[in-house]
Amino acid sequence: MSALTDLLPPVGSDPSLVLDAFAEWATAGGRPLYSHQEEAALALAAGEHVVLATPTGSGKSLVAIAGVLLALNDRRRAVWTAPIKALVAEKFFDLVDLLGAQQVGLATGDASINSDAPVLVCTAEVLANNALARGAASDFGFACLDEFHYYADPDRGWAWQVPLLELTNCQMLLASATLGDMSAITTDLHQRSGRSVSEVTSVDRPTPLYHQWRMTSVPDSVLDAVRDGLSPVYVVHANQAAAIERAQGLVSTNVTTRAQREAIATAMAGVKMGRGFGETLDRLIRNGVGVHHAGMLPRYRRLVERLAGEGLLPVICGTDTLGVGVNIPIRTVLMTALTKFDGSRVRQFSVREFHQLAGRAGRPGFDPDGHVWVQAPDHVIENTRALAKAGDDPKARRKAGKAKVPEGFVNYDEAAMHRIIAARPEPLVSRFRVTADLVAGVLGRPDGPSALKHLLRTNHDAPAKRRQHKKRAIAVYRSLEAAGVAE
Repeated sequence: MSALTDLLPPVGSDPSLVLDAFAEWATAGGRPLYSHQEEAALALAAGEHVVLATPTGSGKSLVAIAGVLLALNDRRRAVWTAPIKALVAEKFFDLVDLLGAQQVGLATGDASINSDAPVLVCTAEVLANNALARGAASDFGFACLDEFHYYADPDRGWAWQVPLLELTNCQMLLASATLGDMSAITTDLHQRSGRSVSEVTSVDRPTPLYHQWRMTSVPDSVLDAVRDGLSPVYVVHANQAAAIERAQGLVSTNVTTRAQREAIATAMAGVKMGRGFGETLDRLIRNGVGVHHAGMLPRYRRLVERLAGEGLLPVICGTDTLGVGVNIPIRTVLMTALTKFDGSRVRQFSVREFHQLAGRAGRPGFDPDGHVWVQAPDHVIENTRALAKAGDDPKARRKAGKAKVPEGFVNYDEAAMHRIIAARPEPLVSRFRVTADLVAGVLGRPDGPSALKHLLRTNHDAPAKRRQHKKRAIAVYRSLEAAGVAE
């Protein structure tokens, strides 16, 4: 691949020359631009905000790189946010390879590298806090808010909203595979910044997805996928404990050949694993079964990602953190249920959650297609088998055992799967909230009081909710005043 920096024209050149160099670099690397990528890059070159709603694997990161290059050409500072620290680090190293170490910085709140660099990769909260503290005076001229569907996250969504409210001089790229109706957000963004907003959408995946309802046990489904050449298989579980338990159970199913186990042993030579979970993970990996979830030590997650990337792990058991954009090559996503516990109750996956997970199946440029399998409930599979065994004999069918429905079970069936496949992601819901950090951050600005009033009056929430925010802000201010933090 041609070195990107060697192809770029001098800083201050016509944006079209930057895009020509970018397209040449992408083509030389075997990634010629899709039409939606060209459309989005041209809109960025024209100075517009861009909402990029295209499927997973369709090259949204390439568009963001184009935005970074255009910003640097205009001597604007660029920022690229990611939802989790692991992705921040991954994107940081990617950009260092492209642009050089002096050009790129990292900030996660508890770690910082070259944070004054022309290009900063950070968590959404870092950018949000910058927006609160500096407002329109922020030195960021271009911002890529990746995985923008996090705007609707109940706990963290405020961090995706605040930059839109406060960084009125910054060009935005809002990217996600599952955005839904963005009309309210784009209208507000245009009115706030005076900059046009271009919505670039595409439903065409580089690799097609095939969905299947499974009436076999999870171990049998995993074996079917492996034997049919549809691995790596990512098995989605409700929680971390269930993922580990399943992985241990799959060891005895022989998902690897002897040659594969020998290759894994070679790759594991010299890798030090700790006691406890490290010993468990070591045994699982050597049998071709990985585990991946947010509760693991980073070095263990990176090990699983590396081995999977080398094609050495046919099966990975994990949670729905796969939908965050973790860089693991997956051919088949196997959902053990169409439901999840969201912290307060068990419910069916939202359309957005389902498509975020499903979209990870099939790697553009590597796989001809991706597969999404959804397991029928265990009691449904058991009862169906019992009736099949009884045959057409009415007496035998009456005697066939009826597996009990688990207590608290939330029902789903094949029809529910097809409905969610066909549905559009739900509209993003505002999650703006008032905290002591928000109030203190804005009040620290020269225009603090008026800026805080404007923020409370014009955030994306409904009027009734805004009134609640105002009351909350007054209470927070009084507590800060009593503590001597505010005057």
